[in-house]
Amino acid sequence: MAKVAFTAARVGGFECPRDKKQDFLWDATAPGLGLRATPNGKPSYVFQSVFQGKDKFSELLQQSLLRYRNRAIETAQVIEELIEMAKKFQEAAERGDALGLNHDELAFYDALAMNEAAVRELRDDTLKKIAVELTLSLRKSVTVDWSKRETVRAKLRVMVKTLLKRYKYPPDRQEEATETVLKQAGAESLSAEWVA
Repeated sequence: MAKVAFTAARVGGFECPRDKKQDFLWDATAPGLGLRATPNGKPSYVFQSVFQGKDKFSELLQQSLLRYRNRAIETAQVIEELIEMAKKFQEAAERGDALGLNHDELAFYDALAMNEAAVRELRDDTLKKIAVELTLSLRKSVTVDWSKRETVRAKLRVMVKTLLKRYKYPPDRQEEATETVLKQAGAESLSAEWVA
């Protein structure tokens, strides 16, 4: 994985080799910020992230690119904004370190903590335990085609619900939490690594 400091020249000159389907260039100064290029298209900016929070960062990215397309800002300004967004993204990622959770566990912790009642009733320590156990259980159970096979999804759904009940996760929000956890597991950055 190539990492270089993004400049207008490097970003503007990045192309995908013809013998590859896609290629990535990662910024050395802003973790998670990258360019993705295909042989037939222009490079696009990408962020490596977990499901929760990704929407917020993608909205910021879309706003910057829209202003660029409308010629409201120059290429150098876009790069500066992207680097600033990547720094914010890194700060969000460092939150996992502060909680003592890895990337995958933080994704599930965030999914569970969306319910304020769960945060009040269960507290951080219990939510962290659930997130760790969910990560271990799902990692063992996920198969290459799990998201396409309803029988496998049903098995995973039951496993998640059982775990939430065992820790007394608020029953009125268990269904929503279960679906969010399964979305997290289906996020490309999680389950793709697990089955590889």
